Amino acid sequence: MTPTTPKATGCYERWIVPPLVGLVCGLPIITAQRRRVVPEAEGVVLEIGIGSGLNLRHYDPGRVRRVIGVDPNPGMLAFGEAKRRKVPFEVELLQQSAESITLDAGIADTAVVTYTLCSVPQVQAALGEVRRILKPGGRVLVCEHGRSRTAWKARWQDRLNPAWRTLAGGCNINRDVERLLLDTGFAIERLETYPLRFVPEIVGFHYVGSARPR
Repeated sequence: MTPTTPKATGCYERWIVPPLVGLVCGLPIITAQRRRVVPEAEGVVLEIGIGSGLNLRHYDPGRVRRVIGVDPNPGMLAFGEAKRRKVPFEVELLQQSAESITLDAGIADTAVVTYTLCSVPQVQAALGEVRRILKPGGRVLVCEHGRSRTAWKARWQDRLNPAWRTLAGGCNINRDVERLLLDTGFAIERLETYPLRFVPEIVGFHYVGSARPR
């Protein structure tokens, strides 16, 4: 077993997690979920957890002027450099934590959060930043996996979450995305919740929709 020293953990996060996450999050069944929300983005877009840029090709160039992508992982950002060169709109990258973003308040028309809330350490603080940076009347588009609506499956998610989080680069499988949005001052516009086909519900229960700051 590899010792969990800071150096070993850092190497795992920098060199193993990025291609692994890119592989899983780029699967066709996951890409189909992204396409349900990302093309709705418009204007100046704040993307939390932009990572390797898997969403970039799904933005509508006729609606989006600029994407500001935030991600703390330099390995993920480097992994997606080629994707960023291919899009016709401006992409600005900030290697920062989602919980503390160095952007002024009220500058984004849309926020995009896909497969990110599961892995943010202080998720309520991150959603608070999203709310702060959105313009009045702006909205957040969400595509996330999280807590099952079935009680016994949710209990299994709680049991398995510590091991899963360690192996999957900080990903949590038991977060209630709807409750997090409501608790951080958002009003739900629309939200579909469903288990993803062909994926165990313990890791594949989805929340897809949009919300606006109250």
